[in-house]
Amino acid sequence: MIAIINFVYLVIILKNSQYLYRCALLSIDHGLLTTDYIMFSDEYFMKMAIREAKVALEAGEIPVGAIIVSQNQILTRAHNQTELLKDVTAHAEMIAVTAAANNLNNKYLNDCTLYVTLEPCAMCAGALAWAQLGRLVYGASDEKRGFSRHQPNVLHPKTAIISGIMEIECSELLRSFFDRLRAKIN
Repeated sequence: MIAIINFVYLVIILKNSQYLYRCALLSIDHGLLTTDYIMFSDEYFMKMAIREAKVALEAGEIPVGAIIVSQNQILTRAHNQTELLKDVTAHAEMIAVTAAANNLNNKYLNDCTLYVTLEPCAMCAGALAWAQLGRLVYGASDEKRGFSRHQPNVLHPKTAIISGIMEIECSELLRSFFDRLRAKIN
């Protein structure tokens, strides 16, 4: 019987302010060496948030997804659950913040990044301020209920904000949801 032995090693390279992980897999028995690059960028993590938004969409919820990341590790994933829980505060961001705080056993998330498909509302932004979130990255802007329209200074002063990451994809999910909702009403 031939034993298959695999060795995996990681080399971390800082490139353009993003972590690039070079992963090489060596399979001794086959004499193969393959190299694969995985970039943990804002786009990479926003894709994970979009997956969560699609889960919400399938459940009949407004398609908003969120993940919280610390040191390139996903701590929690969440999506809107206001209809399921009959709770107006069950926004993806609120659920994600609660789960991340429990995961870390700490109410402060100053070393964390929240990736969310839609700009947080004033309620969620207030929770992010209290959690002292380190970084907020969102896709689509919310022209009607977004915190930047109503309370632009609500976040913690040290929270870095990045908007517009995969904005088209995030906006399309929301647009298609509301188009279908309007079609049902008419």
